[in-house]
Amino acid sequence: MQAVILAAGKSTRTYPLTLTKPKSLLKVANKTILDYNLEALKDLAGEIIIVVGYKKDMIKDFIKKNYSNLNIKFIEQHSQLGTGHAVSILKDHIKNKFILLMGDNIYSKKDINEITKHQYSILVKKVKNPEFFGVVKEKNNVLVDIIEKPKEFISNLVNCGLYSFDKKIFGIIENIKKSERGEYELTDAIKNISMKNKIYCVKSYLCLQISFPWDLLDADKELRRNNNILGKNSKIKGIVKNSTIGNNSIINGNVKDSIIMNNTIIDKNSIIEDSIIGENVYFNGKIIAKNNVYSVVKNKKIKVDRLGAIIADNVKANNVTINPGCKIWPNKKITGNITHDIK
Repeated sequence: MQAVILAAGKSTRTYPLTLTKPKSLLKVANKTILDYNLEALKDLAGEIIIVVGYKKDMIKDFIKKNYSNLNIKFIEQHSQLGTGHAVSILKDHIKNKFILLMGDNIYSKKDINEITKHQYSILVKKVKNPEFFGVVKEKNNVLVDIIEKPKEFISNLVNCGLYSFDKKIFGIIENIKKSERGEYELTDAIKNISMKNKIYCVKSYLCLQISFPWDLLDADKELRRNNNILGKNSKIKGIVKNSTIGNNSIINGNVKDSIIMNNTIIDKNSIIEDSIIGENVYFNGKIIAKNNVYSVVKNKKIKVDRLGAIIADNVKANNVTINPGCKIWPNKKITGNITHDIK
């Protein structure tokens, strides 16, 4: 069977972390999102196609270095015209039945296995904030409708972006029109298929959806199961609780419920809570998390249950106090009291 991973987008909702790398290469519990999905697919798919675009060379180099033993090929999506368009460019490369994954979610092997049991299927799960997703209406485990980011509550069952299709999808995509946001939406094609064919809704065993930066913290916690994960050659002289520390990092301060990426220094007497600190960062200061924090994403305030701060790669933070919900863009030098995003 063939499997396709869509990994071409810029992922602007996960800025500033995705300003320096594609979302599929962000790490959770010290493994990239792409690692998890390739490991789940490697015994199920004879060929894996990765649709690339944004920072494509980083993904290609990662595959060459780590997965040269798998049958993987790349197809480039030159224009970011939506998931429907990304699938449409596969037309001459798909033999018949295939499975499709979004490159910014983590899927379990069990869910992928279940998806393959049907000619047409979609992975779904219950969430507490369905307004951020495509909400699924189903009857007797068969898809009835998908409503994108509804303003009113319809259901707490959402689309996880894992599907089983066949070549019929390409003819249907050719006839869909651009959405209000100027993209060809895969969900429009799926709803069209469901008019004549049963699309089975498979309830997810484990799907970790990464829509916002702080979703990495939730996924990390789920995969670590309250243990610390320490990367290679990292030195811990401070205190680390319920966190992931990347490779070649030095922790002299206190880190709790956080992700610290590779080659980062957390200096003495520093405190970091519920935060993500990128690669090659020097941090001296404090980030004290709070509950019900608001963070701005694409000019909209998003409420987060609990959050410290998000610091991108190559930041130098000296003697800082960063307010909860703040995000720091890559390559910044900051000091003092930080009360808003630094871009």
